[in-house]
Amino acid sequence: MSVIKTLLKSGAVAIVRTADQASCQEAADAIVGAGLTSIEITLTTPGAFDVIASLAARSNVCVGVGTVLTTSDVANAAKAGATFVVSPNTNPEVITATKKAGLISIPGVATPSDVAAALAAGADVLKLFPASSYGPAHLKALRDPFPGNLWCPTGGLSVGAVPDWFAAGANMVGLGGPLLKGGLSAIPVNVAAFLAVVAQVREINS
Repeated sequence: MSVIKTLLKSGAVAIVRTADQASCQEAADAIVGAGLTSIEITLTTPGAFDVIASLAARSNVCVGVGTVLTTSDVANAAKAGATFVVSPNTNPEVITATKKAGLISIPGVATPSDVAAALAAGADVLKLFPASSYGPAHLKALRDPFPGNLWCPTGGLSVGAVPDWFAAGANMVGLGGPLLKGGLSAIPVNVAAFLAVVAQVREINS
């Protein structure tokens, strides 16, 4: 199954951003163990590429790298085994490098100009960021002049807001902080709640 199809099937991407490599690895392992196997490790986390490499070695995990700002980050992501590259911004050079490396490009967009630039550079999925600052209505408004694209709102989302985002046209959603809330022992419960909402929304929309 292609990376895009895997992400679409999941409908949800876990985002892990922690203060150190050990806690990142523990959180990632717990998230994957709870059944959410599409996961992004951000480069603001120390040792991110090592965590990515450990996850990439597992056949059932679709792992990507987040907060990618430079083409050298793209190169290192490819070496570590990442399958998709996520940025908080729209940088055509990063998008081009991502596509040349054979990876899926998911740049951050917020305006029509961002969307146009990202698509012109070859972006595969558009990440509305920070999603909570703009809201579902903004996503719907952006989709209208740019039909037929894939969207992943990310940033400040809550589990409870997931239905509104899918109703506005999201194809998948990215969730970070809420999955880690309550510490390591709470991750399975948090992931289950997230996946349940996504499944419920998809059943309603099917």
